[in-house]
Amino acid sequence: MADNFNSPSLLQAASIPYFEGNVCLVTSKSGKRWVIPKGSISKGKTAAETALLEAWEEAGLTGKLNSNPLGSYRYSKSGLSYLVTVFLMQVSSVAEVYPEHRQRLRKWVSISEANALVQEKDLLDLLQSLPLDFALQDKSNSKAETSLGEVISR
Repeated sequence: MADNFNSPSLLQAASIPYFEGNVCLVTSKSGKRWVIPKGSISKGKTAAETALLEAWEEAGLTGKLNSNPLGSYRYSKSGLSYLVTVFLMQVSSVAEVYPEHRQRLRKWVSISEANALVQEKDLLDLLQSLPLDFALQDKSNSKAETSLGEVISR
């Protein structure tokens, strides 16, 4: 299939949720691939708000995002091009029941395990760009952060 990156991209947002040095992956809707929680940015929502909502809906996770995106990646699916803005998310709680718990599996893995499971090349490049001590760096981060509670109350 030819890439359609020359055509306008649909905007999406995602998070790389982490806790105690591990990241959370979820299965795609088909259940065939391991991905990060992501979804389309709705009118009136920011990329950060969307990333938090998708982490909740697809993985049952709440927490705080770094205010600045980690980066972005592109992919093509069904003839459409997508541009995904990705944030790091420090997880504060994990629910057993969440909107898509019957549709997706959730898995906590090390960065090296994630590198072995993720198939999307550009997402893999983003994961591989994380420093090994990425989770420790966030504890001293004084940048503003956004939480799901703040998004829901807006």
